[in-house]
Amino acid sequence: MSKTKITKNSLLGDVMKIEGSHEVLSKHNVPCLGCAMVHMEMGFLKIGDICKNYGIDSEKLLKELNKL
Repeated sequence: MSKTKITKNSLLGDVMKIEGSHEVLSKHNVPCLGCAMVHMEMGFLKIGDICKNYGIDSEKLLKELNKL
């Protein structure tokens, strides 16, 4: 389990440092993982904003990420 609770305000860059997060994000179709701009944007992109912009169920995603 990750030490810090992941919330809608968590930054993508911080979440991606957690082991297993890439698989969970991919499972929920987070498009940022394949984006060429991700390395420049992950320091300010919030999980909640990503979910809102791409129609991803943030509650399901956060629940699964917080199990890591």
